[in-house]
Amino acid sequence: MKHNFNTNYPSIDFLREKAKKRIPGFAFDYLEGGCNEEVNLRKNTSELREVELIPDYLSKHTKSELKTELFGHTYDAPFGIAPIGLQGLIWPKTPEILAKAAFEHNIPFILSTVSTASIESISEITHGRAWFQLYHPAENSLRDKLVQRAEAAHCPVLVILCDVPSFGFRYNDIRNGLGMPPKMTLRNMLQIIGKPNWALRTLLHGQPGFANLKPYMPKNIDLKQLGLFMNETFSGRLNEEKIKPIRDMWKGKLVLKGVASELDAERAVKLGLDGIIISNHGGRQLDAGQSTIKNLPNIKTKYGDKIKVMIDSGLRSGPDVARAMASGADFTFMGRSFMYGAAALGEKGGDHTISILKAQLLQVMEQICCERIEDFPKFLKK
Repeated sequence: MKHNFNTNYPSIDFLREKAKKRIPGFAFDYLEGGCNEEVNLRKNTSELREVELIPDYLSKHTKSELKTELFGHTYDAPFGIAPIGLQGLIWPKTPEILAKAAFEHNIPFILSTVSTASIESISEITHGRAWFQLYHPAENSLRDKLVQRAEAAHCPVLVILCDVPSFGFRYNDIRNGLGMPPKMTLRNMLQIIGKPNWALRTLLHGQPGFANLKPYMPKNIDLKQLGLFMNETFSGRLNEEKIKPIRDMWKGKLVLKGVASELDAERAVKLGLDGIIISNHGGRQLDAGQSTIKNLPNIKTKYGDKIKVMIDSGLRSGPDVARAMASGADFTFMGRSFMYGAAALGEKGGDHTISILKAQLLQVMEQICCERIEDFPKFLKK
């Protein structure tokens, strides 16, 4: 099999190891960590990997195809890049690196409201094909401005987030000064000094900030004021009454991310949404909740004929994508895997990571004799 990636890093785990060596500890903790005791963070991946596939070795097989149709567009693989806040903290220009790679590989890239690149810049890189994830503001006027900017940037899909009614209680982030308000500690400064390459590149590109929110922030804002601004600007809590005007306003596809129950899936269907992403925010919000793979089969069975059912949280590899697709997902998203790639390899990280995942997933398909992505459920061990 030909590999279109750096064979020194043939897996996401190798990229993770390299990323950990290249970036300050507080940045790696922010990327890696979950909330509280991180039980659900671990369950997301461990329970997904309990899913087993049954190969069909003696059937006729011609060719396996990764292409997948979603919302009227045919993507080159059934996975995309999930939204992550403060991406530029992990490695400078990460959203731009990953958006460019996503466009070149024809997979979806979702930009977070609190990422470090603007809607407009990412839209330019992706020729208007990037999705946008909305953190619901406290004020409807700001909501409308952000939605209008996404529409003007030709984003085909708007993703609204429902699983952040409060800030996750993340011990490492609190200790590292990355809570609200953030603070720079002596410990952080020493970690930065220990990563001169990261420090120099961050200095050249400028301190990472919330690019989408910059037009609405006070000028020359300090860290304490930033904390107050974020707390006052975002309510976080969604309900049906807040979703209805967004559905009326947004003419493109509308997706609810953070669905963790059949009840919320049913509400999404009744509200006329086009898709849901079963997610627990990568294990960063509710440690006492279920893993995402546990919720997927029942939600797909009950509502899969009415709405697109997608999943993120816990997926790290091509085999993980295969497990999720076999369990009923229409599409998958990953966050940390791509961030490891960017932190490890910089400008080449996005292309490298996508190439790994495509190669891994294709190998699984050929191994089990699966020719089309939609055929994956046939190979699920019941």
